[in-house]
Amino acid sequence: MKLKREDIRNIAIIAHVDHGKTTLVDSLLKQSGTFRKNQVVAERVMDSGDIERERGITILSKNTAIHYGDVKINIVDTPGHADFGGEVERVLKMVDGVVLVVDAFEGPMPQTKFVLRRALDLNLPVVVCVNKIDRPEARPSEVVDEVLELFMELDASDEQLDSPFVFASARAGTASLSPSYQDEDMKVLFETIINHIPAPEGNIDEPVRVLVSTIDYNEYVGRIGIGKISDGKLKINDEVIVVNIHNPEKQKKVRITKLYTYNGLSRNEVTEASYGEIVAISGIEDLMIGDTICSPLNPTPLHFVKISEPTLAMKFSVNDSPFAGKEGKYVTSRHLRARLYKELNTDVSLRVEDTDTTEAFKVSGRGELHLSILVETLRREGYEFQVSKPEVLFKEDENGQKLEPIEQVTVDVPEEFVGAVIEKLGQRKGEMTNMYPGNSGYTRIEFSIPARGLIGYRNDFLTDTKGTGIINSIFDSYKPYKGDIPMRSQGSLVAFESGESVAYGLYNAQERGALFIGPGVKVYEGMVVGRNAREGDLEVNVCKKKQLTNMRTSSADEALRLTPPVIMSLEQCIDFIDDDELVEVTPKSLRLRKKILDANLRKKQRIHNK
Repeated sequence: MKLKREDIRNIAIIAHVDHGKTTLVDSLLKQSGTFRKNQVVAERVMDSGDIERERGITILSKNTAIHYGDVKINIVDTPGHADFGGEVERVLKMVDGVVLVVDAFEGPMPQTKFVLRRALDLNLPVVVCVNKIDRPEARPSEVVDEVLELFMELDASDEQLDSPFVFASARAGTASLSPSYQDEDMKVLFETIINHIPAPEGNIDEPVRVLVSTIDYNEYVGRIGIGKISDGKLKINDEVIVVNIHNPEKQKKVRITKLYTYNGLSRNEVTEASYGEIVAISGIEDLMIGDTICSPLNPTPLHFVKISEPTLAMKFSVNDSPFAGKEGKYVTSRHLRARLYKELNTDVSLRVEDTDTTEAFKVSGRGELHLSILVETLRREGYEFQVSKPEVLFKEDENGQKLEPIEQVTVDVPEEFVGAVIEKLGQRKGEMTNMYPGNSGYTRIEFSIPARGLIGYRNDFLTDTKGTGIINSIFDSYKPYKGDIPMRSQGSLVAFESGESVAYGLYNAQERGALFIGPGVKVYEGMVVGRNAREGDLEVNVCKKKQLTNMRTSSADEALRLTPPVIMSLEQCIDFIDDDELVEVTPKSLRLRKKILDANLRKKQRIHNK
């Protein structure tokens, strides 16, 4: 007979990126007495990674637990970005309900729809938290209507349509049941969670089963499997079997050596835990997401959603430029290979493959953001390497028809830029599926577009909308190949010789297009130093000094006016490069370069390709 554990609630906090999930968890942690009154706590304490903090995004799901009265609430903070959607799908298998956070101004966004659909498919009860209620332009009543419309669009059941709404300001740490006032604390949210999210059910007498939904990694103890005990009791020194529903041959006997539960931000070592509890288990080698840890008495695996396949791939290769090895700590292929394969311990949506050369590796991921964050992580750890332009992974159906990944894109732009966006996305095989007025003079347009049509588009988008537009994309499905897409219309300005850039050489080069470097920068032959204003590549000599003569004119001594260089982020560099170019990544620099540095060899290659 299944029994409820009224002393536990397991919830996931889901939302579109930047709607305040992590800040909400901060407030719940502070008000549950997890921190001492005088303890100094960083903002967004759950975003522990440097990149997570700087970008204000959650990349990996995090577990925490708080106590409210006699109830322990296990909370999982999930990523909002579609590139990390694999994390969200898996985490929902651990919980009994979700708190959907929606911005009181922006309302439901593409990822809101994505994460909510996953929750509704699993029949999870929902508590809707309309956050940022203290924003001056907040419009809570309209947002409530928009959320209900989204529920109906996703075929929610009558119970799901009756979901309670709580209005909160996560930053101020307040919540209430009405948008017109705020209580002094978040008591209302705590109580709504306890009253509306069901207690976990299970049978203490059944053989134990734990579905591993997340993997953590620690240098000292190796892999740590995190999941919910669905039945029975797990104890230290228990002998168990690891099985997997997608891999019937997997039958591995192991012993439980370390068992942890969550309390606040820390893991507490325990000797036993029973059904309904979220636990962490270490000491089992080769533990994978989707594995079931179960008793030898009943080695039947629990059902698990297959992890989404990657849609984009990039080549990571050893840096072989003239500046190779000058700025990085780890520069060899052995270093790079070991680090990429180590990443597979925690990132299950990633694929790493050896290529026909020992110097390069094919790395496949869920999207540009997914891969660029891996590049940035390696760069900060002291690795030096090169990456190629992302390429889309195609599939074939049973009839041999070529299929490609299609993205659903939502664009919010001021009215005057609508034409430019529709025109550009149309050229990239984008089909407009919807268009309606958004908030504050913005228009919302929805497109269905091949994933390759978005590669390199974000730079154009920022230019076309003067930095005011917002673009969000999410993987939809594989569909028949849409045909060729014209890519970058402008060529590169390529350094003609090695040396150091000088003002005179840059002054002459800037007439040809936008430069990426200023004076005093070391360059090498074949390095991309700017964007040509026209089609095709152009070689420029940025190291050229002015010829000195005895003649003096009034204009000759005037200072040369240089246009400030365009400084590009890592994503912009990856977006900009063409098929015959690479981004050289070091801890100190990002350089763009041609794959073939020698100008004559490049010409021969071009003739050969024709």
